[in-house]
Amino acid sequence: MNFKILDRYLIKNFLITYVFVAFVIVLIICMIDYTEKVDDFLDKKAPLREIIIDYYLNLIPYWINYISPLMVFIATVFFTSRIAARTEIIAMLSSGISFTRMLMPYMAGAVVLGVLTFIQVGWVLPKANKIRNGFEKTYVKNEFYFSGHNVHITIAPDVYAYLESYNTTTQTGNKFTMETIKGTKLLQKFYAEKIVWQPKKNKWTLQNYQVRTLDSLGERLSRGTEIDTTINLSPKDFESDYNLYETFTLPELNAYIELLKSRGADGLEVYLIEKYIRFTQPFAILILTAIGVIVSARKSRRGVGWQIALGFMLAFIYILFFLLSKGVAEAGTINTLFAVWLPNIVFSLIGVLLYKTLPR
Repeated sequence: MNFKILDRYLIKNFLITYVFVAFVIVLIICMIDYTEKVDDFLDKKAPLREIIIDYYLNLIPYWINYISPLMVFIATVFFTSRIAARTEIIAMLSSGISFTRMLMPYMAGAVVLGVLTFIQVGWVLPKANKIRNGFEKTYVKNEFYFSGHNVHITIAPDVYAYLESYNTTTQTGNKFTMETIKGTKLLQKFYAEKIVWQPKKNKWTLQNYQVRTLDSLGERLSRGTEIDTTINLSPKDFESDYNLYETFTLPELNAYIELLKSRGADGLEVYLIEKYIRFTQPFAILILTAIGVIVSARKSRRGVGWQIALGFMLAFIYILFFLLSKGVAEAGTINTLFAVWLPNIVFSLIGVLLYKTLPR
């Protein structure tokens, strides 16, 4: 048998089926999304051009990549069960092709989709998400104003900042305090009546400040009218963080995680989960493709419909498992990296078990 012809046939039809499944599922998602948000669009008079271009043209690739492992799995089951029903797979195996060799074109197609998915979620989609999230904040979500009072922020290990209030419009904070505490001992306390962001200098201006220092020499106090200083704090820390993790490219996400680590700040898990998920998705595509071929490669007496239904059931189980492990990771109950990779690990073991036990 000409393997090149067979490989092209399987890869071509596998990818075409994936595109078809992705189109149908995302079309349904967009229709549901529109029915949920149409009242907001009308109430806030969202322009049709922005709805289509800024929102939905950026929402479509978001969902395609978000559920790409599941769509690949469903596409694999759908395509493979059809050719199995036509006894094409039996003919392939009868001609001397091993099941492993027949699986290779599928995996090649999965590698292509996995690489494209990684590039998309790492560098392309974050830029699209910025536009989509901006649209949602304008026309769907309530307009954001920082209304927090008595704000406490960890800006470095052992360094804690406090603001009585902050105005996002003027980028000005009132009653600013920065304390350096080692264990239970106060080493320094910095106080200012106002703290104003200077975008040209990329620094903060502290007005009517005083610095209290405690060390082995005793207590020292100094005062001043105005001083420019660099603090591990920026106006972005007071902006809306609505789906902020989605708008970072992979290098930006790594940098932000390092920033949070340097501050010893809370909420690190959300960004770590986002980072790890971007790496797990391509592997999930490979794993679910292999499982999809294994469970649907044999001709079933119950028909193609049963195999497709089985595929949807396994996809549903994967979704539940993924959401459960993500929730556990967000709660910080177990190691974040392990929790995010757990669905892939479990389904890899399921794939190996199916490969060894199911007739092929």
